[in-house]
Amino acid sequence: MRNAIVIAAALAASVLAGVAQAADHQVQMLNKGEKGVMVFQPDFVQAAPGDTVTFVPTDKGHDAETINGMIPDGAKTFKGKPGEQITVTLDKEGVYGVKCAPHYGMGMVALIVVGKPVNLAKAAAVKQSGKAKKVFETLLAEVPAGN
Repeated sequence: MRNAIVIAAALAASVLAGVAQAADHQVQMLNKGEKGVMVFQPDFVQAAPGDTVTFVPTDKGHDAETINGMIPDGAKTFKGKPGEQITVTLDKEGVYGVKCAPHYGMGMVALIVVGKPVNLAKAAAVKQSGKAKKVFETLLAEVPAGN
């Protein structure tokens, strides 16, 4: 019986340790930030599977949503409401493209890399428009090589 209790305690500790290691990455949605107007800050996030990303509407009128074709196979899409905070858990490895729908053409986009960027080529092939195209070119160049 004592061994069963020790094993159960060790198992519970390992499960809790895994939960404790998950990080929450805060991303502000701003009218004006370090890189200019209408930006996510930071606009590049490196995360681990199981981490969360919280998009904080520091300024009103912004949302955060995935971009079609720019998420890993099997990953869940998300779409926040304007002016509301949204927290998403990212379980699938790969590249996630995110936009603020009202300000996409002004380049308000972000890139999240979870673990290995397994869908990098597919995500990079998605057609972008306006200033978002140039911002994504810069962000995709930041993805670590060799993954």
